[in-house]
Amino acid sequence: MTQFNYSKICEDIFKTLPLRQKEILERRFGILTGEKETLDSIGKDFNLTRERIRQIEKESFAKMEKEKEKRELKNVFFYFEKYLKENGGLRREDVLLNDLGGDKFNKHIYFLLTFADDFFRISEDDKFYSFWTIQKETLTKIESILKTILKKFEEINKLLSEDEILKKAKSEPEILHSLLEIAKKIERDKENNYYGLTDWPEIRPKGVKDRAYLIFKKEQKPLHFIDIAELIGNKAHAQTVHNELIKDERFVLVGRGTYALREWGYEPGTVQEIISKILEKEKNPISKEQLLKKVQKQRLVKENTILLNLSNGKHFLKDENGNYSLKNF
Repeated sequence: MTQFNYSKICEDIFKTLPLRQKEILERRFGILTGEKETLDSIGKDFNLTRERIRQIEKESFAKMEKEKEKRELKNVFFYFEKYLKENGGLRREDVLLNDLGGDKFNKHIYFLLTFADDFFRISEDDKFYSFWTIQKETLTKIESILKTILKKFEEINKLLSEDEILKKAKSEPEILHSLLEIAKKIERDKENNYYGLTDWPEIRPKGVKDRAYLIFKKEQKPLHFIDIAELIGNKAHAQTVHNELIKDERFVLVGRGTYALREWGYEPGTVQEIISKILEKEKNPISKEQLLKKVQKQRLVKENTILLNLSNGKHFLKDENGNYSLKNF
């Protein structure tokens, strides 16, 4: 990375100003202390209104205008522009300041970007974190790309790698990478390095239920609530896990204390209700063997439990061939 003495560069620029104007700018941008100060706080010290401080700041920038023609400052601005172009023309503010100036010079970088004519700061809103760009039109462009990505996530409803998002968004790789950094509604799963919507449990799990959901997604098999509690860790209580899962529609009780995800095709209900649903879907009576096989795809129970439910003459009929149907079939 090209190195510049940002402290000296800023000091040289400020030399063109009277002492009061120099102090106001240094305090506004936190050049000396690292902490930016408000117009109000500076105004109180100088016994001036916040609006007057704003005017002095504007006048100071006008006085420093000729400094932009100096070769060293042009080189700095060229370096900033090159950095932004390599990142698709935009970069999240905190990332940019850290990349260009680190902890020591990030306030100097902020001042220089503000002082230059060719860099634009887009303030944080409900869609994006604050970022810098070399084109004002960038905001319109990335809003369109973001809309496409959010729609794809809602349609697919699963985490995607950056390469997968790139194919669906049809965007330049550099722009997409920077966009994913600034988009508030999209976040990266730190464990697997995949992206998803911030309100998804895979991205920001909330409580026991979401952590259990992530465990199911990882294990890809039914699990007993005691095992889930152990996998959650952090002294999660098994009974608490059991109580939470039984109230959440994402989970289905498929055996004694054993749960599975509804999205895997498991349906809620008692064994009797599962038998009824299966027979209701069948056009003709089916054999005991077929029925047992279908029920055991939905419930982790012994054959005797299923047969005991089938013996209920109020709900099920058994014909002379040993085939079963609903009583109202």
